[in-house]
Amino acid sequence: MRPPSPGRTWWRLPSRIRRVGLQVITIIDYGAGNLRSVVNAISRLGYEAKVTDSPDEVMSARAVILPGVGAAADTMASLRKLGLDSPIKGYIGEGRPFLGVCIGLQVLFSGTEEGGWHECLGVVPGAVRRFAPGLKVPHMGWNQVKQKLAHPIFAGIPDEANFYFVHSYYVEPEDKSLVAGQTEYGVTFCSVIARDNLVATQFHPEKSGEVGLKVYENFIRVALGEKAGRRQ
Repeated sequence: MRPPSPGRTWWRLPSRIRRVGLQVITIIDYGAGNLRSVVNAISRLGYEAKVTDSPDEVMSARAVILPGVGAAADTMASLRKLGLDSPIKGYIGEGRPFLGVCIGLQVLFSGTEEGGWHECLGVVPGAVRRFAPGLKVPHMGWNQVKQKLAHPIFAGIPDEANFYFVHSYYVEPEDKSLVAGQTEYGVTFCSVIARDNLVATQFHPEKSGEVGLKVYENFIRVALGEKAGRRQ
């Protein structure tokens, strides 16, 4: 199936951001694992990965990635302890390039059902829900992503390409127009959201082979004001 063409109405960069030419991608470290594989993916693409837990460095970043594994409530506790919750919300609120991965997607929402109800960042109205009883959790392994929006994050990626998932909860945005990708696992759930310069995925691009690298490359190229999807 032919994927949708990248749209032109997304990812408008503030002029003061476009003037910065640094090719450094900031990765937020809040104490979770899996950072090394993200760093390796960014480095493989030819960019410099800067891992930090500094709120000031996040606010001055050219582009930010929030990866993660584990529980959303624990992640929120770590972000608050490090003073990163407000900078992350401020950074996204300024319309600057931000990519959330797995837990980095879930904490963007209003709250999570995991371990009872816990407030999250509230950047995206909606909830994080547990898969229905009877489904094997975590949902682990390769699964297809159906592209619902024409967006630069999908440039050069076939529709219904397979990505690698590891999660027991999924996001349910109130605004369905934010759903850029969907996946089937007992229920049709949102696996990619996109709003202006904010993109987040439930799957792990760093564990998804060449199509995963393409996701990172597309995000970085657009964040740096380059054309997405050049790498073949």
